[in-house]
Amino acid sequence: MLAPMSGVSDAGMRRAAARFGATLAFSEMVASEFFLDGDEESRLRAAGDGLAAHAVQLVGREPGAMGEAARRVEGAGASLIDINMGCPARRVAGGLAGAALMRDVDHAARIVEAVAAAVRAPVSVKMRLGWDEGERNAPQLARRAEAAGAAMITVHARTRRQFYQGRADWRAVAEVVAEVGVPVVVNGDCGGLEDARAMLAASGARAVMIGRAAIGAPWIVGGIARALQTGAPLVDPPLAERREAALSHLESLLAALGRRAGLRHARKHLAAYAEKAGAAPALRSALVTSEDADAAMRLLARVFESAEGREAA
Repeated sequence: MLAPMSGVSDAGMRRAAARFGATLAFSEMVASEFFLDGDEESRLRAAGDGLAAHAVQLVGREPGAMGEAARRVEGAGASLIDINMGCPARRVAGGLAGAALMRDVDHAARIVEAVAAAVRAPVSVKMRLGWDEGERNAPQLARRAEAAGAAMITVHARTRRQFYQGRADWRAVAEVVAEVGVPVVVNGDCGGLEDARAMLAASGARAVMIGRAAIGAPWIVGGIARALQTGAPLVDPPLAERREAALSHLESLLAALGRRAGLRHARKHLAAYAEKAGAAPALRSALVTSEDADAAMRLLARVFESAEGREAA
């Protein structure tokens, strides 16, 4: 599964991941109250045109607003609603949402109940191991979330206090697996196929969620899924297919956000596509500093054409 990543897992990236076989691709987190107020950025984050399995992650603290936002995104096509109880960012946790909900399990359960009652789609919850080493309460929260109606639990195997530092503790997710009957997904530090295998073995989880490793390589999610299912090695798609996916991703951002804003938003993706394709530093620099959308499209194509040339040699 492709992880929900704020400012990263836009609809174009999700379509690319799904095209190459990702089981699910989650939206960026959508603030429920902003979405209900008609905020355009929130609407775009929740959009899922072209996605057969459309998973939207909501973040918020008020059960009523979360339930109503879930009802509306389901009406717009979402086939799964995910509740964010793991975001460590100060602007989110400081508002007593995201990972801060792990410190108030009763309130967190009320949010799950409200969302589950508002929709027919399955509801999942994404959490961390806990707030800090002294509050590792993911098993308790997972048990309460399941009782409140959650059909799947995802655990990022760090505490909130860790943010993204240190190594994810995959073995700790086994405690969550032991507490619930619904599928558990393990997340954190999956860089490739061997990590995915180790994560499943250590945690006993049913699935792996991949985040940062998919930036610039959205095809890796489906590739790992196939390798896990078949026992075959991880194989990247042909470069021509990767080039087409990257160009389609950029085109989608330009169409959704406008050519100027879309190009600015795309820069993190363009830098990652260029780096993972092994582009020369001068080409990478020209691509990520371009102010012209048409020129950026041509430069992105050259990134993959250069890789094809190196592969042929």
